[in-house]
Amino acid sequence: MDIPNYLKPQLDNFDQRIQQTQEMLADPDMAQMAQEEINNLEKQKQNLLDSLKSKDEDDEQDSENPLATKGAILEIRGAAGGEEAKIWANDLFRMYLRFVEEKNWKYEQNEFGLKIKNKNAYTALQYESGVHRVQRIPETEKNGRVHTSTATVAILPIVPPTQIEVRQDDIHMDYFRSGGAGGQNVNKVNTGVRLTHKPTGIVVECTLKRTQFENREIAEELLRGRIWQMEEEKRLAQISEKRAAAVGHGMRSEKIRTYNYPQNRVTDHRINKSWYDLNNIVDGKLDKIIEALDEELK
Repeated sequence: MDIPNYLKPQLDNFDQRIQQTQEMLADPDMAQMAQEEINNLEKQKQNLLDSLKSKDEDDEQDSENPLATKGAILEIRGAAGGEEAKIWANDLFRMYLRFVEEKNWKYEQNEFGLKIKNKNAYTALQYESGVHRVQRIPETEKNGRVHTSTATVAILPIVPPTQIEVRQDDIHMDYFRSGGAGGQNVNKVNTGVRLTHKPTGIVVECTLKRTQFENREIAEELLRGRIWQMEEEKRLAQISEKRAAAVGHGMRSEKIRTYNYPQNRVTDHRINKSWYDLNNIVDGKLDKIIEALDEELK
């Protein structure tokens, strides 16, 4: 298998640390600990090589089917509304998580939301991008007033390299030490990855995984998704104004939906349709909304 140039320093680091630790085997007092450390380092190195092999197999399948959809990336951020907006963002995250779990879709929970590994995920969720507004009485409200808060939702497709070509010369890469949990390797090796796409100025980063390779792969997926999103918004600007306003792929400034708790109502403003079933909807029962949007906006 071909080893990418950016991955070679990390593999060399593993080899160097294994060699240094092997010198400790001659010391009877240190031999057992040294062998355990060698086993751990060799396991980490093998995991890295296995992930590279898996990536090669995925790329081969994508080349055979250039229209393949690999899934979707869900991002949620609190917007207007202070602390209540953060709470609302968490509630939205739970709503989508319950939806994904009921569909039995594979997923990874990560620093930016969810990475959903199902070919139907993006098609189902593509119209969820935008501003979601909530109207309710926060738990911290003492006078019973209804507050309005918002959170932004972005749905990005996991775009295979065969669909969005990103020239390596157009990417500036930075590596840094990841913080938080992850074991000794996270603290000793620059595993965090930040990519800057020079033509567009898009910056993405990932510190989720234990190796540079895995973090770079996730960062490249994010980058391809954001480039795709940018190109899609340009395309929408060239078609009818009515449909462009309705679809709103990733247009985060657009208020697309309101969740009104006092009235038990969810309203999607793009199709001017309401459902009086708020509790079930925020518990992940989104099928009726998704079906209505697909019928009206496709």
